[in-house]
Amino acid sequence: MVRAHIQFFGTVQGVGFRYTTLLFAQQLSLTGWVKNLPNGSVQAVVEGPREKIEELLSRLKVQFGSFIWDQQIEWLDEKKEFDQFSVI
Repeated sequence: MVRAHIQFFGTVQGVGFRYTTLLFAQQLSLTGWVKNLPNGSVQAVVEGPREKIEELLSRLKVQFGSFIWDQQIEWLDEKKEFDQFSVI
């Protein structure tokens, strides 16, 4: 189990990105949160098995590939501080 801090850059606000992330994360039984940032990017903290987080990223790329210009990922140890995934 791992924790990923992810920041997505591009046209990722106003296109349903956060709620699609929520749906995919719930389908994959991941925990954490996703939120819009003032600079127009979207930030997420996701916990779960690394392969499921990578599946989440793959699904987002399929759904929003032309909208995501870049993403930064930092892999960390899981903290187990979440019991669900939410949009904040």
